[in-house]
Amino acid sequence: MKDRIAQIMQKEEMTAGQFAEKIGISPSSLSHILSGRNNPSLEVVTKIHKACNYVNLFWLLYGDGEMERPASTVTTENSSISGISLFDESAFFTPEGTDERENCKEMASKSPVFTPKEIVREEIKYIEKPARKITEIRIFFDNGTYETFRPDK
Repeated sequence: MKDRIAQIMQKEEMTAGQFAEKIGISPSSLSHILSGRNNPSLEVVTKIHKACNYVNLFWLLYGDGEMERPASTVTTENSSISGISLFDESAFFTPEGTDERENCKEMASKSPVFTPKEIVREEIKYIEKPARKITEIRIFFDNGTYETFRPDK
């Protein structure tokens, strides 16, 4: 992926800093990608594709096909949906005519495995106990004797 990004930068005739600014990421992030330290996130790939809409998305992601899409399939700002550029569907077909989109199909979602649990309401009751009263006090002495004191009632 880093080599494909470097090819785009070369075509754009931009330095890494200029290209980072054009696609809207920090220069250090682009530096980490170009050095191979990090792989680009999907967000970075979409930013590159949006900034350089002539780039074949399938080539950018997988390295297959040509770097540039035919001029007739390059989308403009007005033909994008919610700011996301549409890509040429022909990029998913190989010259032999086999459909490589089979590997890109989305899986149908299954019904949720977990059902919500019932909410259990727990109540805590505080039972007041009668106040405790002292009934006896014993004092032990070092000679082994003791005295007992009982309060008057």
